[in-house]
Amino acid sequence: MLQIRGFAGGTGVTGTLYEPGEEPPSYRGAADPDAPYVWVCDSFYQVATGGQAQTIGGKEIRVAFESPTPRGFEERDRAIAAAEEHLRTQFARLGVAENEVIIDVLEPTEA
Repeated sequence: MLQIRGFAGGTGVTGTLYEPGEEPPSYRGAADPDAPYVWVCDSFYQVATGGQAQTIGGKEIRVAFESPTPRGFEERDRAIAAAEEHLRTQFARLGVAENEVIIDVLEPTEA
């Protein structure tokens, strides 16, 4: 499993890419992607009231979270590209430019 993180404006978000042979989490309402690679990460957006307070780029904003929706992919490179796009999109929903988002792909380490 890979952890894929996006950082911008002093905060970050991390999702998980499950690889062949790994079991992605199952929960009520989750899609059941029948694919070798499954990306799972929160989605969020800025709201005027409610949500959670977050500081992005030194400015406090309110953020609401959606339930994660697993997405399946046949190829590893496509799954990673989609994960990176997802993270940039989430920050864009908060007013952060795509070129300001730094993406880290954390490969698993042997214990």
